[in-house]
Amino acid sequence: MKKVYSSDSFFLIGHLRELLEHHHITCIAKNEFLLGGAGELPPTECWPELWITEDFQYEKARELVEGFLASSAEAGSEWRCPACGEGIEGQFSACWRCGAERPLDSWS
Repeated sequence: MKKVYSSDSFFLIGHLRELLEHHHITCIAKNEFLLGGAGELPPTECWPELWITEDFQYEKARELVEGFLASSAEAGSEWRCPACGEGIEGQFSACWRCGAERPLDSWS
């Protein structure tokens, strides 16, 4: 078994586990219920971890995880509304100020 990823987000670990399982990579999550120990234990020791059961799948699993994280970061970059010029955080697809849709070319 090899550890593929660790995060303070239980939801991210769950999503990545489903991503790997969708690609037929058997994995398990560890420390799912250890967050209650934070304060008594170092915080990063309590973070949920994603482990694969077959070592030969490690490279493929890392590629999938890194690809997902990179695409999430790209989608999160700020964009400027073409109608009113307001700066909008990357997770939004419409301007909060005027309601204009995010231009398609700003997603890349």
